Amino acid sequence: MQKFIKLFLVAVMMFLSSNLANAAADLDVNTPTISAIKASMQARHTQLAPHYASGAIGLTGDGLIAVRDTTALPLKDRQGINTLVAAENGDRNALYKEIAAGNGHPEWRGDIQATFAGRWIDKAQSGWWYQKDGAWVKK
Repeated sequence: MQKFIKLFLVAVMMFLSSNLANAAADLDVNTPTISAIKASMQARHTQLAPHYASGAIGLTGDGLIAVRDTTALPLKDRQGINTLVAAENGDRNALYKEIAAGNGHPEWRGDIQATFAGRWIDKAQSGWWYQKDGAWVKK
């Protein structure tokens, strides 16, 4: 009987731990740090939007952005685009990390980033470029 109880308890523990591992992350969790990151990204978006529209930058499959075509950039913008993209990617990486931490599961960072990658692409405007299976595709 004790062996049965032990096996039963092990099965219950495995069930509970697998259900906890599959719990959905709250992607809308908010902390002061997350709010600051979002504000920084929002302020930068006005600088990025024309470059998305021209095809100079695009959304990568891993939830970041990349310079796609420097010839689509006005000459005056070519020097600063890498700095702008790096700042955006820094904020995106920090956002994924903070959302995972805000959920109490820093190990969820990769899954959160993958979810956001899909969301960014879904919300992209028509004419913007994104990566699909490593190739650039125009939405």
